[in-house]
Amino acid sequence: MRFHSFALPLALALLSAAPAAAKTIKVEAGGADANEKLQEALIVAEPGDVVELGAGIWSLTDGLSLDVAGVTIRGAGTDDKGSILDFTGQQGAGEGLLVTSDDVFLTNFAVTNSKGDGIKSKGADRIVYHQIRVEWTAGPKETNGAYGIYPVESSDVLIDSVYVRGASDAGIYVGQSKNIVVRDSIATENVAGIEIENSFDADVHDNVASKNTGGILVFDLPSLPMQGGHNVRVFDNIISDNSTPNFAPKGNIVASVPTGTGVLIMANRHVEIFDNVMEKNGTANVMIVGYRYAHKDAKYQPLPKDIVVRDNTHGEAGFAPAFEGGAQIAAAFGGAIPPVLWDGAGENVVVLDKVGVLSLGLPDVATPREQAKPAPADLSQGTPPAALPGITLPESMEAKVR
Repeated sequence: MRFHSFALPLALALLSAAPAAAKTIKVEAGGADANEKLQEALIVAEPGDVVELGAGIWSLTDGLSLDVAGVTIRGAGTDDKGSILDFTGQQGAGEGLLVTSDDVFLTNFAVTNSKGDGIKSKGADRIVYHQIRVEWTAGPKETNGAYGIYPVESSDVLIDSVYVRGASDAGIYVGQSKNIVVRDSIATENVAGIEIENSFDADVHDNVASKNTGGILVFDLPSLPMQGGHNVRVFDNIISDNSTPNFAPKGNIVASVPTGTGVLIMANRHVEIFDNVMEKNGTANVMIVGYRYAHKDAKYQPLPKDIVVRDNTHGEAGFAPAFEGGAQIAAAFGGAIPPVLWDGAGENVVVLDKVGVLSLGLPDVATPREQAKPAPADLSQGTPPAALPGITLPESMEAKVR
């Protein structure tokens, strides 16, 4: 067979344009150049590559970053014999690992003692956090990083089988994102265990949120590019003994979360809280409130709407309400307030659990808290909105964790 005059150059051009076969880049722990070796691997990685972390403790002095799409970072485990990215000696105040690319898979390693957030991803669509540990090993401290797992401004987020301890804001946080699943994870000794903020379409299920200040928070805040948080389901979780005193830095919104909060819904729409086990939360198993802070965002809607609390199992709660006047109210109720606490604001707040509800009688967020008129409330007569659909993530994401 003879090539035409143009055939050979064309064939060579096609070969040069073809993507290189995916490869595994192995990086071992130890050595004075650990930071440089690992960061170099993240820079030279190409779509489809795996950066494989050897077992051992990586003593890192600077944060790491990944901006290549389609890369997997895989370690040798999250325990003491696994791959531990230790940022105790970090010189800057940034995150331990920052991801800004799509289709990234983070799995089977630990991040400890970062000065800022543990792992942050921004604008990273279809990101998967799987079998990750983020921990501040000295326990709760105001000087710990704010967030453990921190995806923001993303579509399609999966957080599966992670463990976070010691975050001074939220252990597992998803903000300004949509199509989210947080499951099979443990959040303990954080200010907020799990937080869904200014986000659309989220399922938070089969997690354990215990010994935080607040277990699971669903917030919508003003003055952010993405607002109107809605369609969040919190179900099949264990939310217990959230008793850690609030250690958030002053001025942070979660610094106002009362110790002993199980689930807190603030200014969100279409939220379902069901089939959870909630107990030993000293303030309340469930709190539903409006946003009662000054702001200048004319478009912001501060009231909760279409909230449903149903089919949950409630244990002891309300025995140590940590908000102003809480002790006096508890004394008036015989030593404990009801498991569900509502500030009195919002539209179509429905509680079908067969437990008591305490309303603070503050129907408008502009009403001063000093004018609260606490009294039992019956919220079982509302009309529950249509049940929310479950969240479906792309099959390519689910396949990674099987």
